[in-house]
Amino acid sequence: MNKKDLINALESIAVYMEIRGENTFKVSAYRKAAQALEQDERSLSEIEDPASLNGIGKGTAAVIEELRDTNQSELLESLKEEVPSGLVPLLDLPGLGGKKIAKLYQELGVTDAASLKKACEAGQVQQLSGFGTKTEENILEALKDMGNRPERLPISFMLEAADMFEREIENQVDVEHWARAGSLRRMEETVKDLDYIMAVQDPDPIRAQLKQISYVSDIIADGPSKVSLELAFSYPVQVDIRLVEEEAFATALHHFTGSKEHNVHLRQIAKAQGERMSEYGIENLETGEISTFSSEKDFFSHFDLHYIPPEARLGRDETEWFREPYETVKRKDIRGDLHMHTTWSDGALSIEEMAEEARSHGHEWIAITDHSKFLQVAHGLNEERLLRQIEEVRRVNEKYDDFTVLAGIEMDIRPDGTLDIEEDVLRRLDVVIGSIHSSFSQKREEIMKRLEAAVESPYVNVIAHPTGRLIGRRSGYDADVDTLIEKAAANGTALELNANPNRLDLSAEWLRKAREAGTTIAINTDAHSPKMLGHMEIGTGIARKALLQKEQILNTRNVDGLLPFLQEKRKIEDRQG
Repeated sequence: MNKKDLINALESIAVYMEIRGENTFKVSAYRKAAQALEQDERSLSEIEDPASLNGIGKGTAAVIEELRDTNQSELLESLKEEVPSGLVPLLDLPGLGGKKIAKLYQELGVTDAASLKKACEAGQVQQLSGFGTKTEENILEALKDMGNRPERLPISFMLEAADMFEREIENQVDVEHWARAGSLRRMEETVKDLDYIMAVQDPDPIRAQLKQISYVSDIIADGPSKVSLELAFSYPVQVDIRLVEEEAFATALHHFTGSKEHNVHLRQIAKAQGERMSEYGIENLETGEISTFSSEKDFFSHFDLHYIPPEARLGRDETEWFREPYETVKRKDIRGDLHMHTTWSDGALSIEEMAEEARSHGHEWIAITDHSKFLQVAHGLNEERLLRQIEEVRRVNEKYDDFTVLAGIEMDIRPDGTLDIEEDVLRRLDVVIGSIHSSFSQKREEIMKRLEAAVESPYVNVIAHPTGRLIGRRSGYDADVDTLIEKAAANGTALELNANPNRLDLSAEWLRKAREAGTTIAINTDAHSPKMLGHMEIGTGIARKALLQKEQILNTRNVDGLLPFLQEKRKIEDRQG
């Protein structure tokens, strides 16, 4: 358990206690303990005695030690048993916190969404102290959407669902050759269902094993060539598995991966060659002979095309691009990550621990870029703390002769367009990221004033998550991205492709325009925990969707190639000064 996980566990204890109606001082003790850990710059392994921190008493310290040693807490587990499980999802409803849910539970007997809806419809909720008619109306409105599955779900949700399902395949299904297909393999931002291709000799035992997977809540279809299952996650997810013979695997995988438009283009090419294309192979219309292929690469070669990566099979212009050799960026091309957080702000690990994790992912260098002081909720660094962190980064960097740790900051671009760190401190950093975390409702002119101030600053190297969107949850602020792309190219400022699957910002559409404008792109994970470093593979997938090559991406450079880019703007300013 890392520090972030432990803090979340303490906050969960506080919420459960609040719902159960515990003494407010006990609830506060766990929230204060979580805050004390959040504000301490050390990682969990570096804090020898939690009770030594101001705000953590002996009782909460004992729970922290238990969580750290065993990855669980008897107190938390007992609270989960005592509090009706249907109350916890109600925390996601606007305006309902632990205190209000406790009142609903204790005074009206509400235990889940259904009983809350019933109480609202009976007019009971508005009669409670602290609620009122408007609150009751808002709750009823929010309950209408609660639990309703959208037709398409955000890719972040579907990636997690796919990972869980695939672990079950590995453990329970005796099939050696299988692959993702469909819109998830194309890395679409929203996904309707999951698709898989499996090569089998005898489909019957495979069908039986698939139906026994623990997440299966319904069997939608069960035939010799296709099994469709419903998986019981927080939203139900349909998964379609095509069972094919080995020789048809490559053509079936292509058929069920490409968009409708992509497949139409390929069928047109096949028709021009006197052939018919299907998931079973390529049929010669004159002889009736069906050709199959050992790989998708061989399949594309049949049409005099080079291998088109799955993410780019959109039915746009990819068949033109890949008539000649064209290498899009791959995960193995990435040498480092310019955006990550540590326990100095809101990350889970120390600087040194993050460095070790990054090395284990094959990186040659990283930049430590914790939040700046404007973002108080993330315990952002002021100038004094940032100077101390620079010293710590230099100390950690000296331990390596095969790896480089750069000192940086994710600096807020304030609502008035000013930057959050003084210039004399910015000069001492290796890399500066500018980002917007506030005042999203500003008009486009104000947003662009902020972004342009950062792009044109001699100290800002990268603009992070440039539109501020969260897929399926937040559209972001009103930025003129076309102008931002042009100004970034003109000023030698990189724009970020944030690889977090909740963001994927910039989107593939904007990345295509950035490629055409010659704007440098940095693919960063924005990692707050070790697991998030793995998002780099997702980021490179989105880059392939936009047909980006490694030469266009900043973090495919070794450190000797990276540093001149980071220093160039500052040198220009120094020469002009």
